[in-house]
Amino acid sequence: MHYLQQILFVLVLAVASYLLVKRYKFIKKGINLGKPLDRTNRSSDRWKSMLLVAFGQKKMFKKPLPAFLHLFVYAGFLIINLEVLEFIIDGLVGTHRIFAPYLGGVYTVLMNFFEFLAVAVLTSCIIFLIRRNIIKVPRFHKPEMKKWPTLDANLILITEVILMMAILKMNAADQVLQAKGAEHYTHTGTLFFSSFFMPLFENFEVGTLIIFERAFWWVHIIGILSFAVYVTYSKHLHIFLAFPNTYFANLNPMGKIANMDSVTNEVKLMLGMPVEGDAAAPPAEVVGRFGAKDVNDLSWKSLMDSFTCTECGRCT
Repeated sequence: MHYLQQILFVLVLAVASYLLVKRYKFIKKGINLGKPLDRTNRSSDRWKSMLLVAFGQKKMFKKPLPAFLHLFVYAGFLIINLEVLEFIIDGLVGTHRIFAPYLGGVYTVLMNFFEFLAVAVLTSCIIFLIRRNIIKVPRFHKPEMKKWPTLDANLILITEVILMMAILKMNAADQVLQAKGAEHYTHTGTLFFSSFFMPLFENFEVGTLIIFERAFWWVHIIGILSFAVYVTYSKHLHIFLAFPNTYFANLNPMGKIANMDSVTNEVKLMLGMPVEGDAAAPPAEVVGRFGAKDVNDLSWKSLMDSFTCTECGRCT
């Protein structure tokens, strides 16, 4: 039975990895269609900007309540998914909580911290669903925010609720199995938040409890892998792209416009002035183009901006 689960897990992981790599290559290819742009200077300022804006959510705190909730969801979800490393190792080698025997009491502290974050993410997602669908915050219901943007946001929030509940109920069933002395269920110590769900499982036999615990484990890991693939088609791609996007941000003062050589040369030609590097005017059939007519007229950074857009409704 364990070997069957391992084989199934390897297949699931392989399919998810293939889809992720394929999608990553597609997005990278799309961004590289843009014109070259050098954004490698002032690396220390770029790291600072990335930490403050992408991870620290600096711009969100103009509205403190949604900012704190979003910070819980964003940071919480990223940190909780460190536990996915253990899930993957367990799935590949057929172990259960492989780090628990080595970390001892530290493992209990970490699991309780992850559960605290899971509850914070769960609570925040429920509040966000209420704000979107019951309170109906106006900026979420502009014409351009209807249909797919709304559905996409609700799908992500509901998925996160399911994933967080799966963690808590898996840990609850696991603790009951530990108390019943089930084989292979390593003692983790008391996990505070999931212990509130333990009464739901205490009257089941060990065999049934194992089915529950495994089911929640599979729901969580398949949910995480599916989420990772789906996000690459969603506005929530900013979960990953926000970091490189803020790192490569324009650090020049707002309002400063770079001199465009093509415009300068065009003006000089109109005034009969020599163009640097080429005194002769271009052939009549060569017409300069200003602005952006196609994707290739934009810089790669502008294309990354489009992939990173959160469709939050603030700019409209």
